[in-house]
Amino acid sequence: MIASPDHDPIPLLEARGLAFARNEEAIFGPLGFRLYAGDVVLIEGDNGAGKTTLLRVLSGLLEAEGEILLDGEPLTLARLARQVAVLGHQPGLKTDLTPLENLRFAIGVSGLRPGVSPRMALGSVGLEGYEDVPARQLSAGQKKRVALARLLLVPAALWLLDEPYANLDRGGIDLVNRLLDTHARRGGAALVTSHGAYAFTSGTPRRLPIRPLAA
Repeated sequence: MIASPDHDPIPLLEARGLAFARNEEAIFGPLGFRLYAGDVVLIEGDNGAGKTTLLRVLSGLLEAEGEILLDGEPLTLARLARQVAVLGHQPGLKTDLTPLENLRFAIGVSGLRPGVSPRMALGSVGLEGYEDVPARQLSAGQKKRVALARLLLVPAALWLLDEPYANLDRGGIDLVNRLLDTHARRGGAALVTSHGAYAFTSGTPRRLPIRPLAA
């Protein structure tokens, strides 16, 4: 069990005995861990160990054995929508919409964090001047920045980030680190996968190793 001492006794996220198998083949588990306010945790494991699968389970996209709690209560889709922001391998943008329109759509679904606007969020990730460009015309790195801007807008305490550094230059990598630092200082938490050599250049996160059940 991974746990952080000297925290509020109720974690933002807790997994108990979490295990996943596909077509009767074990992928990972059983896992037990807790994320508290201010935590940034890096999921570690070999290729195929189930890092992305774990995030998909925690985001409600896959079912697994075990128990998942958000703020001490069982995970439900309604609670996920209010409390969890997910960034997957793909940026999840509607390519016929502009970055501004994509962000407005996102806050229509998840709500808006007080004190920030879609234009402010795009400026914060270096996309000032690209607000009205169709997303299909953006580079892969620019699309990733739009997805990162979405994180700034939604009032979710828990971030589940799958390869957030992918397709970003060094400036983008530094941006991700700053966003994680700020989110943690504001009382949020993040669970992150990364293969990048530049991951977490701004600090050292806790680590959550995952291994196949057969290991």
